[in-house]
Amino acid sequence: MATSKIEWTESTWNPITGCTKISPGCKNCYAERMALRLKAMRQANYTNGFELTLHEHMLERPLQWKKPQVIFVNSMSDLFHKDVPLDYIQRVFDVMRRAWWHDFQILTKRSQRLLEVSDAIDWPSNVWMGVSVETDKYIFRIEHLKATNANIKFLSLEPLLGPLPNLSLTGIDWVIAGGESGPNARPVKEKWIAAIRDQCLTAQVPFFFKQWGGKNKKKNGRLLQGVTWDQLPVTNNYQPVYA
Repeated sequence: MATSKIEWTESTWNPITGCTKISPGCKNCYAERMALRLKAMRQANYTNGFELTLHEHMLERPLQWKKPQVIFVNSMSDLFHKDVPLDYIQRVFDVMRRAWWHDFQILTKRSQRLLEVSDAIDWPSNVWMGVSVETDKYIFRIEHLKATNANIKFLSLEPLLGPLPNLSLTGIDWVIAGGESGPNARPVKEKWIAAIRDQCLTAQVPFFFKQWGGKNKKKNGRLLQGVTWDQLPVTNNYQPVYA
């Protein structure tokens, strides 16, 4: 299994790699940097670099992992990219359904397509579906997510590039927030993060602060006003602070 350094998950599974940029949050894409590095290292799954590539040989990999894991699906791509066929999306969901002992986390910026195909998906209870929102221009993605049949719905407000003062959190099970990391990281303001935390506290939605980011992510840490926020949603495996 691919153990992950991402703070809010345990492992990654990539039956698809590669993507294309669609909004400002994509500008300094970590997955693109990593894919090109792996191509240079001649890693077989990255022969195409960051071009969208389906990896059928990876489809059933989670079924081989017997220890229950929280698994981030397609950390190196977007399952709802326009060039991923619907039948392939359905096959990914079929594997997640059969691997019932794991929890699977999916993130997309392509909320319109997510909504369009939602009724064609048999949504397992062990799938957490999320959308990324980097500025208030993209809060429409939240409404698309809410209209799907996903059992657990979450938001990834990362890389946060502006304030989000009026989040609609009804029907949302979890919120992640964080700044951008890497060599060209754009700054995040404490008041943006604190306002999101406060909205989550008011709505009793579990809140997870991932990082301040910046060029030195480790040095900058993840404390928000002296507190580490590691809350998780209600699932078969986890209980949040607000039970």
